Formats: sequence, C-alpha cells, structure tokens
Amino acid sequence: MSSKQKIRIKIKSFDHKVIDEAAKLIIDTAEKTGAIIAGPIPLPMRVEKFTVNTSTFVHKDSRDQYEIRTHKRLIDIRESTPKTIESLSNLSLPAGVDIEIKMITSEEK
Repeated sequence: MSSKQKIRIKIKSFDHKVIDEAAKLIIDTAEKTGAIIAGPIPLPMRVEKFTVNTSTFVHKDSRDQYEIRTHKRLIDIRESTPKTIESLSNLSLPAGVDIEIKMITSEEK
C-alpha cells in the first residue's frame, strides 16, 4: 500500500478581488514547483445581515441594514514536493485574506 499526500487550501476574504488575487498567487507558486493543482473552486458565499435602529428610542420604523459577505475559495494541490510546501509557507498574501491549510493523506491498495 502506498499513501498519497494532498494539500487542501481554503481561502476566505470579504473582498472578491483580493481573494482572486491571492488564489492566483498560490496557484502560480505551486505550478512553479511542479505540483498538480485543482481549483480555485468557488464555495458558497456567506452573507450576514444586521439591522440597526437609527433612532435611539421612539422611531422604531427608521432602521439601517448592513451585510457582510464572506467569499471562499478551495484549492487542492496533488503530488506536492517539499519545495512546494516551503514556497507556500514563505508566500506573502495580501491583507484581509484568511488562509487555512490541511494535509490530507489517502491510502491506496
């Protein structure tokens, strides 16, 4: 039996332009080291809505509504080398991007 290693990267951001830029940077870096890449796969956007009363006490009908949109992308890197992992850890991503990296090992018969 041999075990295959896969890196799964989840990226989250409030701005869709910044998240696309970060995904392109990760993909370019991984491709330079010779890894096989699947993605970026857009995941469902999470929308949080908030309603706030503008008046302090009496006028309940006057309200403001705000929303926060969280964009997510998923990138799978297969057949990664130690050079790939090293170059991804030294990568500087733009501000406002949350990144989550998981190592997945699957055994084949």
